[in-house]
Amino acid sequence: MSERVDPVVVGLVANRLHSLLDEQQAALVHTAFSPVVRECLDLACGVFDSRGEMIGQSTGGTPGHINAMATGMRHIVRRYPPEQLADGDVLITNDPWMTAGQINDLTVATPVFRAGALLGWFASCCHSPDIGGRILSAAATEVFEEGLRLPILKLRTAAGSNETLEALIRVNVRTPDETMGDIYAQVSANQVGAAGLARMMDEFGLDSVDPVAEEIMSRSEHAIRVALRELPDGQYRAEMTSDGVDEEPITLRVRVTVHEDTVTVDYAGSSPQSRYGVNVVLNYTRAYTSFAVKAALAPDVPHNAGSFRPVTVTAPRGSVLNCVDPAPVASRHLVGHFLPSLLFEALRGAVPGGLPAPSADALWMTVWRGAELDEPRPFTLTAFGAGGTGARPDKDGLSTTGFPTGVRAVPTEVMETLTPLVQRRRELRPDSGGPGRYRGGLGQVLEVGRRGEHGWTVNANVDRVHYPAGGALGGWPGASGEIVELATGEELPRKQLALLRPDSQVRLCFPGGGGYGAPTERPPERVLDDVVNGYVSIAAAEADYGVRIEYVGHPDALVRPPSSYRIQE
Repeated sequence: MSERVDPVVVGLVANRLHSLLDEQQAALVHTAFSPVVRECLDLACGVFDSRGEMIGQSTGGTPGHINAMATGMRHIVRRYPPEQLADGDVLITNDPWMTAGQINDLTVATPVFRAGALLGWFASCCHSPDIGGRILSAAATEVFEEGLRLPILKLRTAAGSNETLEALIRVNVRTPDETMGDIYAQVSANQVGAAGLARMMDEFGLDSVDPVAEEIMSRSEHAIRVALRELPDGQYRAEMTSDGVDEEPITLRVRVTVHEDTVTVDYAGSSPQSRYGVNVVLNYTRAYTSFAVKAALAPDVPHNAGSFRPVTVTAPRGSVLNCVDPAPVASRHLVGHFLPSLLFEALRGAVPGGLPAPSADALWMTVWRGAELDEPRPFTLTAFGAGGTGARPDKDGLSTTGFPTGVRAVPTEVMETLTPLVQRRRELRPDSGGPGRYRGGLGQVLEVGRRGEHGWTVNANVDRVHYPAGGALGGWPGASGEIVELATGEELPRKQLALLRPDSQVRLCFPGGGGYGAPTERPPERVLDDVVNGYVSIAAAEADYGVRIEYVGHPDALVRPPSSYRIQE
């Protein structure tokens, strides 16, 4: 450690920055207009040094936002060096190849000045409720169809807002007030972070944050390298398949090379880029790869640019994990979210203590649109939902929990207040968790209808319908997903627009996580608990686990206490 930086100050500043970032995120969430940000937390907040290197992130940031933004800041700093910036400037971009991989994700970055010198940056990345073009799906064949694409521009200066740019955004989106409201929230949140940084600098008597920031990053880098040295040197491989689009599945292959305190992750052999919008930019591939390495080896290490340094990520240019502009990318998460499970599969035998089985992985994103109840003005609502996570080496998987993204679902009350949509059913999906010594997490079942006499539409950006989450070390796969129209029982088209009648009801059955270890190794008492709690049916207990359970209570009882069930010898 450098002699000129007091290690105590480094620790104090790191903790204070963490608090400032949580304040930044709280300001963003509490002032945002859309449920995507306010309820689902599809966002990330970060603080950066004067070079654009990430010092830290807020607690709730998703890997695809924060890690991609960390890399994207290098593009922003390169486009606007210090001599082209002034106090009061605010920059914005949604270029997929520079930031988070789709144009719905808007990055707003604010340089922070002190006595005329650039101290650092506060930035945030949020999923916009709408950005024009096609409603978010994988149906586009070029990025140009997917909406308004913004290069790195000045959104504000000390003189005020860029009214021309704001007008351009408003006229190109379906939700102008929500979209601009979220952007204003991002600007305000960055200002909250900047004000807190100034107070902290005064308190500690610092003229620059860079030396302390470098020590913070170096500590994380050292911790990751120490963890890598615990792995045997060698090459580790894995392969996984996602549904893809239009009956064209996508193959993901990885080769992980561990050498001393470094790791190289190469995705050669993965499918070529698709003609549809499930392609992933290299920035996003790096984001979820670096997250997976850290999650597997050292999840408690503070997350910053230092934790990226020992990890090198490559993917063939023109592949689905390194697509070339102007490839369509709107639903890139339907492939990118598979990468942590893929890397866990490769490293399973090398990591002491093991790694979880594959999860439902791809976050289910539905975009609902239709006319309001009593007027032709349309509503647009983006909603998220999660299946189950894979079982862990010593615990069951988590039910209806987003992994690797962590984005929350839109609460039923919010959906029904803001739109004519009605959520008629929302419950755990029995038997969806993969059987194993440790059971995979359950998916869920949602049924959605609408009030009023108007037709409506849904874009269901979903996966694991044809290729469920596999098990690990003898565990069984989780259940596949399904989306159907209840009246006809027909499957609805996925990753594209589906037209619905006024009386239509849509059922979404989310996939479950894979099991860990052989199902016959699960203690019968645990299987009984699963049956009592409604996680596993009596039939599945016998078929999957070999445990015969009998219900001995009243057949019409609405409440069935645990004593109503018993294990048959």
